[in-house]
Amino acid sequence: MRSSRFVLLALAAVALAGCMQTGGSGIFARNAPPLTQNQLVLPSMLRPAPVRTAQPIVAQPIEAPMVPQQVAQPVLPEPEETGYTLDSGDKLRVVVFGQEGLSASYSVDTAGRITMPLIGAVNARGMTPAGPQLAIAAKLKNGFVREPHVAVEVDVYRPFFILGEVTLPGQYPYVPNMSVETAVAIAGGYTPRAFKYRIEVSRPVNGMIERKVVSAAYPVRPGDTINISERWF
Repeated sequence: MRSSRFVLLALAAVALAGCMQTGGSGIFARNAPPLTQNQLVLPSMLRPAPVRTAQPIVAQPIEAPMVPQQVAQPVLPEPEETGYTLDSGDKLRVVVFGQEGLSASYSVDTAGRITMPLIGAVNARGMTPAGPQLAIAAKLKNGFVREPHVAVEVDVYRPFFILGEVTLPGQYPYVPNMSVETAVAIAGGYTPRAFKYRIEVSRPVNGMIERKVVSAAYPVRPGDTINISERWF
């Protein structure tokens, strides 16, 4: 019995000594080499993978097709009537700078002329005020004034005439920018028998008389003759 126990103890001692020398992975291995820093897995290294935040989708603007711009066309004014032409009954204001004796108002006579000191008669009929202005300057320069500076403007317009069915027909001084309606008001208004939709204006143009049927808003010019028709019913 004692020999059997001895054998068993001997075998156990041999087995224990083999485990301690092999350095295996058994639970009795105490001389195993330590792990290096590269083999260690530290807790700080166990970090979750970064989560990528989804970027918002920005809609790109859609470019509209190029449309050629239309250039605005200038609005052309309607052709205006020719400038005011002078005739008998007009009175012109003539200013000759530096010549007080020549600066005065001159009436256009029945022959269509004005008469000034030194230079005598100057034609005005059928001209705009610029016409006699150039003529006066030319005559003064011919032996009277070395460098004449002349200005001519209408001082008093020749009258207009209104006939027919108005309260006070006759001749009246012209008022700038007046119309047929204004002329009727100056003449005292319409009579009860006036036909307001039949108004005739006679106007001298280039030596001829031009007649036309107009409305009450038609502009009146100096020398015009307005005729208000009579209604029969």
